[in-house]
Amino acid sequence: MSLIKSISGIRGTIGGQAGDTLNPLDIVKFTSAYATFIRKSNPQGSGKIVVGRDARISGEMVKNVVCGTLMGMGYDVVNIGLASTPTTELAVTMAGADGGIIITASHNPRHWNALKLLNNKGEFLTAADGGEVLAIAEAEAFEYADVDHLGKYSEESFDERHIDAVMNLKLVDAEAIKKAGFKVAVDSINSVGGLILPALLDRLGVEHTFLNGEVNGDFQHNPEPLEKNLTGIMDTLKKGGYDLGIVVDPDVDRLAFICEDGKMYGEEYTLVSVADYILSEMQKDSNHPALNTVSNLSSTRALRDVTEKYGGTYTAAAVGEVNVTTKMKEVGAVIGGEGNGGVIYPDSHYGRDALVGIALFLSLLAKKGQKVSELRKTYPEYFIAKNRIDLTPETDVDAILASVKAKYEKEPDVTVNDIDGVKLDFPDKWVHLRKSNTEPIIRVYSEAHSMAEADEIGKAIMDIVYAMV
Repeated sequence: MSLIKSISGIRGTIGGQAGDTLNPLDIVKFTSAYATFIRKSNPQGSGKIVVGRDARISGEMVKNVVCGTLMGMGYDVVNIGLASTPTTELAVTMAGADGGIIITASHNPRHWNALKLLNNKGEFLTAADGGEVLAIAEAEAFEYADVDHLGKYSEESFDERHIDAVMNLKLVDAEAIKKAGFKVAVDSINSVGGLILPALLDRLGVEHTFLNGEVNGDFQHNPEPLEKNLTGIMDTLKKGGYDLGIVVDPDVDRLAFICEDGKMYGEEYTLVSVADYILSEMQKDSNHPALNTVSNLSSTRALRDVTEKYGGTYTAAAVGEVNVTTKMKEVGAVIGGEGNGGVIYPDSHYGRDALVGIALFLSLLAKKGQKVSELRKTYPEYFIAKNRIDLTPETDVDAILASVKAKYEKEPDVTVNDIDGVKLDFPDKWVHLRKSNTEPIIRVYSEAHSMAEADEIGKAIMDIVYAMV
């Protein structure tokens, strides 16, 4: 079964039987449930919903079903066409819409697609709201409009307005970027980054070459921006002639960099670098707010180190973008995000945005006057190992995690956090165990000052778990 229903939406592979995959019948059901929820939560709204999609091969089909269903529910549809996730989020507020649906499976392979659901602020639904949408879908508790109250359809692009919003950010120094004369190579993985990023880089005065720039959804490699998938752009950088390599995922909310020598900058360090820039610039203002930051529990400790360098407070959130943004609002964070290359900058909007990340990182690089590899060496060095524990469906994962927590919570040198699984913070390393929402496994992430140490502490905790099973 490859249909996954969660609080953030619905995703699955294309084709197959209803209820088992992402197909027209299930798309209609979940779109109808979402429209019912939006009307219930905002009955006096504008009656408009924004729809945007990445360039996946199935995107046209899914878009047609989604738009037709929304019109059948009595909503006017503003189809913004091929658009990044952050563009769609911004379009909701710019258009005064009641919500939005993003048709994208993010970094999943080409045969996947998904519906990601937004509220009237252009932000992902909370856990409670997402749960209500799932309940409506399960009960099929929706009613369609009669012929006199069907919704209308319109098309509009928001790419230029998104770029304008980025250029207008106070800490984006377009003049310094242009003066630096950067030349970059970009892997936009055959999706919407190939449409919006050339326009952004042109506005910033950056010379660019695109790899996999054809916007056809036929991804030329696994679209997750990890080192093992990026040999093409890394080899391009190794040949010389570029200051920086830029990599995005298909919906342009994740961002990774390649150093001028072809080595990975480190996906975890995208947020760390941008945070360093934001905090250093804000600290110059004597009236600055608290320099607080947030990332999820599985992100590098380097963000905490950089935050504390400027006298700020770092807070960890449960894994998931909506959990990070909720915590950011709670603590008044000036920058936050996720270690997967997701930058969330509240001065723009509460959503991961690679365009914002690119503009801020280039501003930092221009002002530092360093090579990318030199900049990377200025940050604390950490390594994250990723392992998993395979269990049977009958295994009581919650009981295992509770036992791990009980074993360590009285240890004087260990801080235990159980807001999302169990994270064990040692003085010089950490281990995070999380139950998977889709399969009987425990994900085990661990970080230390070397990969060997990270793997060693992760496997030591895994051995403790195996002894409990």
